[in-house]
Amino acid sequence: MITPWVPLCVGAAMACWPAAPNRLEAAVEHPATLRIRLPEVWAVIRWLLPAALGGLLAGVGGAIAAGVLTLAWRQEWRAHRCAAAELAMATHTATALRTMVAELRSGAHPVTAAEAAAEVVPAVAGDLRALAAAARLDSGLHAPALPELATAWTLSRRHGLPMADVLDAARRDAEAGLAFARRMRAKLAGPRASAAVLTGLPALCVLLGQAMGAAPLAVLAGSAPGQLLLVAGSVLLWAGTAWCRALTGRVRIR
Repeated sequence: MITPWVPLCVGAAMACWPAAPNRLEAAVEHPATLRIRLPEVWAVIRWLLPAALGGLLAGVGGAIAAGVLTLAWRQEWRAHRCAAAELAMATHTATALRTMVAELRSGAHPVTAAEAAAEVVPAVAGDLRALAAAARLDSGLHAPALPELATAWTLSRRHGLPMADVLDAARRDAEAGLAFARRMRAKLAGPRASAAVLTGLPALCVLLGQAMGAAPLAVLAGSAPGQLLLVAGSVLLWAGTAWCRALTGRVRIR
């Protein structure tokens, strides 16, 4: 026995069936194409090109060694960028706090002081304006780039403390941390330079031996023990750079 639900479901399915596009829709709509983004392609090429060149020049061991050395260089470059960004953010934080303290000492409202600091420090203007908007709405203060400022502002509002004094204490702490980071970076410049020289010394020795006629490149590229030594040497160089980076990267501003 056929229940009424069967033709009802069939009719609903037929009503929802997509109609074929007419000529106008087919002419207007563009076919879906695979979009290839150049930055993504270049990121892949930057990783594969050194390994491919190493494989062409020194075989499988050369490809592995080139990949390991590329990884070491990328990690060093990323660590340098992170350290520079951290130092720059500490500088922006100290400048923003100094500006807000000066505005508050002159009798300005905290919201006005935050907006003035946003004009002085464009790098953190978004967080400063977000703090000002949250203060107007009497909501929670959150600033991922300026946690010290948000914490000091919240502490002043919660306990009724003078905001200029609280922000001034936060400014002194930020400036002390910034000065310490700059001193430590200057003191660690020598050890980091020595580590860079020691990292490039094996390659210089290989080139020197090749110039003297010992032919180390032929041994490394044309024999199985040379391939193993090439891979082992590159891994040891990567381990040395990682160890030096771990030792010199323990100093943090916060």
